[in-house]
Amino acid sequence: MNKALMSLPGACVLLAVAGCNSSQPPAPDAGNPAPVAASGTAPAAGAAGKKLHLAFVTNNASDYWTIARKGVEKAEAELPNVQVDFKMPGQGTAAEQTQLVNDLLAKGVDGLAMSPVDPKNEIDLINATAAKTLVFTQDSDAATSKRVCYIGTDNVAAGKQAGELMKKALPNGGKIMVFVGNKDAQNAADRFKGLQDDLKGSKVQIIDVRTDDTDHAKAKANVSDAIVKNTDLAGCVGLWSYNGPAILSAVQDAGKTGAIKIVAFDEEDDTLAGVKSGAIQGTVVQQPYEFGYRSIINMSKYLNGDKSVVPAGGQLFVPTKAITQADVAAFKANLDKQRGK
Repeated sequence: MNKALMSLPGACVLLAVAGCNSSQPPAPDAGNPAPVAASGTAPAAGAAGKKLHLAFVTNNASDYWTIARKGVEKAEAELPNVQVDFKMPGQGTAAEQTQLVNDLLAKGVDGLAMSPVDPKNEIDLINATAAKTLVFTQDSDAATSKRVCYIGTDNVAAGKQAGELMKKALPNGGKIMVFVGNKDAQNAADRFKGLQDDLKGSKVQIIDVRTDDTDHAKAKANVSDAIVKNTDLAGCVGLWSYNGPAILSAVQDAGKTGAIKIVAFDEEDDTLAGVKSGAIQGTVVQQPYEFGYRSIINMSKYLNGDKSVVPAGGQLFVPTKAITQADVAAFKANLDKQRGK
């Protein structure tokens, strides 16, 4: 997923995302994406022309996206001539997302940033949309489409971070399973690839990947079923934000807390509580706040003639960080501040 951004202490995630800087485009397969410069004053988008109507479309209705929404709202507040529609497909399906995009096109949006639910099967949708309006992807890319720019995580690198967390949790190796909403989504596929790459040559063995189509009840049931059918299961990795809480709940219900090691993604409250208690070994966090903020800022710049916001490679990576028990309290405090709590 879902499915994740925010100020973080003593790490590159403390840095906000700059515009897509064409002078140093990030390498798509970089193992350690370089930090980007802190965002400055927002441009006076639309100051010389009409008011811009932009949109931000998520891939599901996870709590993860409430953070991205804060970033969108900040950008909108800074841009007097920009109006933004923020849309979430409640069921997390490609069909629902398609309808949302088509509704926005009917409204005549000038630009749209979307996280494709199913990039491979939504190429035609993205290309048709790109023929009518500016299209950025965020969070999950569709690199072979006609989208103009991707703003989000280097998910291969993030998957490798998850692998490192699991190897530390299981120094003697063991069998693990992976859980995600849709394994064909580009972010899921890239995270899984990074995880696989990092675990090569180790004693940690991935035995299966289970999908849940963003159904949270099914997400937990998948874990419960895996625990019953694999009595030697040593670890679980959740690739989308809600998978962490689902895995934690199933492991607790099975009385396997601590015995089954958990690695998650993103910063849902239950995930952070699990990291704090030690029930979850760590979580790889993104910066969805910056996905939202920079998508709106950069689309407005582009539409006002500043094409330099799009690098030659068309991808702007926002750094991720592995949060463990040692730094979760400070991370949570900064996250709450960013959420306005």
